[in-house]
Amino acid sequence: MRKTRTACVIFAAGYGSRIKDYSGNKILLPLVPGSDPYRGEYPIFSEIMKNLPTGPKALVVHHRKEEVIEATGGLGVFYCDQPVPNGTGGALIAAQGFLEDIDQEDLIITMGDVPFVKPSTYRKLVSHLSYQDLVVLGFKPRDRAQYGVLEIENEKVKRIIEWRYWREYPGEMQSRFEICNSGIYAANRAIILEYLERLKQIPHKVEKERDGRIVVVEEYFITDLVELLNDDGLAVGFALAEQENEVLGIDTHEDLMLAQSIFAGKDRVIKRL
Repeated sequence: MRKTRTACVIFAAGYGSRIKDYSGNKILLPLVPGSDPYRGEYPIFSEIMKNLPTGPKALVVHHRKEEVIEATGGLGVFYCDQPVPNGTGGALIAAQGFLEDIDQEDLIITMGDVPFVKPSTYRKLVSHLSYQDLVVLGFKPRDRAQYGVLEIENEKVKRIIEWRYWREYPGEMQSRFEICNSGIYAANRAIILEYLERLKQIPHKVEKERDGRIVVVEEYFITDLVELLNDDGLAVGFALAEQENEVLGIDTHEDLMLAQSIFAGKDRVIKRL
């Protein structure tokens, strides 16, 4: 019988630089606005923590980490410092110590700015681990532009192709891609630990804006794990979110306004965490 408790890693290190009027950490943004959209009650992380399954949880922190730790200090989470913002793979590498210290077999990897993933969706992801080693949470958006897509063959995910690449494909080839990547995963913890060492060997050179200038930085992509596992014959699958808004990531002011509108329409009692 599989263990009922699941470990979770929540990525909360990023700058959120696309929200121009906000300099804090995105997980602290309110879902109930006050005097303006950036001040209010019930931060994003509260909804994420409510929806995740029971079990040990780690927050990967960097940007405004002191504020994040102060705000979440009573939740019993572990903190993993990501010394430099070097991608989603770098965030997972930063959580290596946490993954080595726990004994849960099942692992959820989620984003700190995606508040509406349902408990049932997380459970569905984990249920796939009975026959798959890594599971991608996919979704079918109205507009696929800007999203990475899943290349699927016989119900298995062969790779995740980023928008900047697949947008150059011929239209007929593009039409094959219906399912997009939410950036949320379930995985076998032991396998993730094994492949982290391989992930460390394949950094990518990426142009980033820093203080108004473009610099080239090294980043690690968690999506590379899909191809690494496939190359070794391991099973990578997917589960689908029911609706696009369930995997809404809050990247811009407009996203925040939409998230607050969605939350206001929910029939729920806000529980203080």
